[in-house]
Amino acid sequence: MPAVAFKELPDLARVWIFASDRPLHDTESAALLAEVDAFLAQWKAHGAPLRSARDWRDARFLVIGVDPTAEQASGCSIDVLFRGLQSLERSLGTSLVGGGRVFYKDAAGAPRMAPRKDVPGLFATGAMSGDTIVFDTSITNAADFRDRFEQPAKESWVGKLVATAAGR
Repeated sequence: MPAVAFKELPDLARVWIFASDRPLHDTESAALLAEVDAFLAQWKAHGAPLRSARDWRDARFLVIGVDPTAEQASGCSIDVLFRGLQSLERSLGTSLVGGGRVFYKDAAGAPRMAPRKDVPGLFATGAMSGDTIVFDTSITNAADFRDRFEQPAKESWVGKLVATAAGR
């Protein structure tokens, strides 16, 4: 089943958000998306095609979605997706699948990445505040992605992380 436009996925679609440690240049983005599009065009679960889509934002965020009303992604099909992206990481020289990272907009509005452990220090120095926009890469469905992928830190798990670190 060919991939569809991301906006065609229902709100209950399962999503995975992958984030690059650094912005990808146009040629890198094009190479990544060509590989992802080819993968999605043939992606299957137990031999059944998956109705899937992808979104690409800010030269950093790859969102893959699967419509569960057509077919559910299986553990094996999800593993194949992750292995494929890990293979692409090496050729792109970035991490897409890694955890322990926080993505936020700097004062100029550019997406940045910081190791999770460094976030309390960014708040302490004023590089981040409760109003800093963060990207929630832990979202797992299309509705939440559409509604709150970008939100102020104080309204996200990042705000709770900082409050906990500060003993509040």
